[in-house]
Amino acid sequence: MKNIKNVVILGSTGSIGSNTLDVINDHPDKLNLFCISGFSNIDKLAYQSIKYKSEFVIVPDQKSYKYFSEYCKNKYGFIFSKILIGNQALIDIVSDSYCDIVVSAIVGLAGLSSTLAAANAGKKILLANKESLVAAGHLFMNSISIHKAEIIPIDSEHNAIFQCLNYSSKYNKNNNNVKYINKLWLTASGGPFRLYTTHQLQNVTAEDTCKHPTWKMGKKISVDSATLFNKCLEIIESYWLFNIDYNNIDVLVHPQSIVHAIVEYIDGSSLAQLSNPDMRIPISYALGFPERIHNKAFHLDLSKVKNLEFYKPDIIKFPCLSLYKTVLNIGQGGCVAMNAANEIAVNWFLKNTIKFTSIYLVIIEAINWYIININKFSKDCSNLDEILLIDNEIRKFTESFISKNINKL
Repeated sequence: MKNIKNVVILGSTGSIGSNTLDVINDHPDKLNLFCISGFSNIDKLAYQSIKYKSEFVIVPDQKSYKYFSEYCKNKYGFIFSKILIGNQALIDIVSDSYCDIVVSAIVGLAGLSSTLAAANAGKKILLANKESLVAAGHLFMNSISIHKAEIIPIDSEHNAIFQCLNYSSKYNKNNNNVKYINKLWLTASGGPFRLYTTHQLQNVTAEDTCKHPTWKMGKKISVDSATLFNKCLEIIESYWLFNIDYNNIDVLVHPQSIVHAIVEYIDGSSLAQLSNPDMRIPISYALGFPERIHNKAFHLDLSKVKNLEFYKPDIIKFPCLSLYKTVLNIGQGGCVAMNAANEIAVNWFLKNTIKFTSIYLVIIEAINWYIININKFSKDCSNLDEILLIDNEIRKFTESFISKNINKL
């Protein structure tokens, strides 16, 4: 039993969590499901807890606890006794000595405190929560280094870079292969609107936006993909993960989603990672690392791939992509402000209250407000409280700004 690793999935009801459960289920000799957590989809969380036999389950509050318990009893005839509650439970479970691997898949800044706790506890972290690095990159990577934690990204693009670099799983800013990199290329499907005109983008709905052409994702991530804001986040994430100057990180639109990233070296060589667009591939790679383990994903048959297209993104139509330069030049607080404003703006858009094109405008207003008020905050964001303070103030400003300008947005 000592060779079996106990896995905690933070945010198991989303796409990443569901795919991780599928991989774990195929490897009972290597992996054990120690704990899963969910926030709003308690029905699905209950189903997962029964089907995959999780030892523990974490729900957000007492109301969810009661609902979960009654649902399991009435639907499955099962009384689940090991139910934990709240954010502190997330922090405690990832810090537990029985926990070996933490899959960080909670969407948004809500996943930061528990992911940071996993780093402080020296765990192997499979990172899908971009915001942990975007909002707290310096703090998070310092914790990884100090506490000798492992970090393996499971976003398809960063996992592809990790594979091409043959990267060490323990954070090491002096990784030998990094010094030979000329450029990192992240690929993007282009989302559902890559062929739309600027005028057409004015009238797209939340329902249109969530119909991603390649990946099946949650609503918030689908919107970020459509605005290309997710690539802005991924550039910042790459900057922290691989210790690469952000001027040497770029994006290529690749509609087929076969090539997930390209590492261009100083000698003119380029290495790319190719696979079918299936999240079980990067997840199984990370769970098994340094070994490779099988999954149920279909293998890539290049003889059936008729063409592979690549072209530069249109930042006039999709200006969110270019925000990384602005906020990285401002500093960590600028990244926090950008991320918080986007989360609020996307939430309003998903309710069809503001336009798709207004998301960028809202983010810019929030960043400008932060710049004007920057002296009210710590510039280095050296601890979690400082980050959460900026995040909270930006969220309040953004909500107020949208409410006051709703007829213009």
